[in-house]
Amino acid sequence: MGNEHFWSAALSRSSEALEHGALIPLTTSRLQCPGPGGEHFELRQLNAQLPRHHRLEGPKPNPFRPWDSELEIEAIGLEHVLILNKYPVQLGHMLLITRQWAPQVHWLTFADWNALVQVDRDTSGLWFFNSGPKAGASQPHRHLQLLRRPNGETTCPREGWFRSLLEKRSAQQSGGTDDVLMNSCVVAQRPNHADPVQEARVLHGLYRSLAMGLALGDAETERAPLAPYNLLLTPDWMALIRRRQERSSGFSLNALGFAGYLLATENSDLDWLERNGGERLLQKVVSQISDATDDSESSMTSG
Repeated sequence: MGNEHFWSAALSRSSEALEHGALIPLTTSRLQCPGPGGEHFELRQLNAQLPRHHRLEGPKPNPFRPWDSELEIEAIGLEHVLILNKYPVQLGHMLLITRQWAPQVHWLTFADWNALVQVDRDTSGLWFFNSGPKAGASQPHRHLQLLRRPNGETTCPREGWFRSLLEKRSAQQSGGTDDVLMNSCVVAQRPNHADPVQEARVLHGLYRSLAMGLALGDAETERAPLAPYNLLLTPDWMALIRRRQERSSGFSLNALGFAGYLLATENSDLDWLERNGGERLLQKVVSQISDATDDSESSMTSG
């Protein structure tokens, strides 16, 4: 990690934006996550109503065209801008957005990865991406998100699960498993490279490879991914999760859910969570890789 110029700038901009009312942090209360495996999750209860862009009803104007200049941290190259999340749960929550319109549901490009690397080499942590509404994206305009983590700190509550899966895949021990979450996720060690442009190329290639392993299609031949997905990126690994739906039992789940962060609202069924646990909640919103194979074979048969 570098000198964390972007992190310092994010904190400075946050302070100014708070004074001017441009930044509206969401107030939450930390709860003990109930149910089996609750120690692997961080549960927070939202203390106010969700912002309009997170609600199911009503119009959703694009907040990134134009973006609020009071939330801007810095331009990243010619095609991207680093801004603050207007409604953060964690202070300094950053968004890497495209200057011009680019759809969230389409493939991430080399330019996206190149911009990410420029930020990540200075300020790193937990990057995540939600590929569309069914993956928990609240905005259709292309944006990646970053929650900064100090160097050496565990990036998320479920990091151990991803590391365990990575070890099993490396040892080729996961074949034949009936674990729903394992069969909806692909993970790989994050490669390092001295040259930032080459690192962006390698990450873009790894992303494409994982997408094909998750039966999302090939970015070179498919106009858009064949299914919604979430992406998680840490200094050590990259993971993609194939999605079926956005919510279950009153919980809205994006990539952070798989990282182990759950946000309860007035609609969330905490009794269900206590009976079943967070892992079961995640299982209900994923689509296994085998589902794609079954759909393909069904289509060939019916055709």
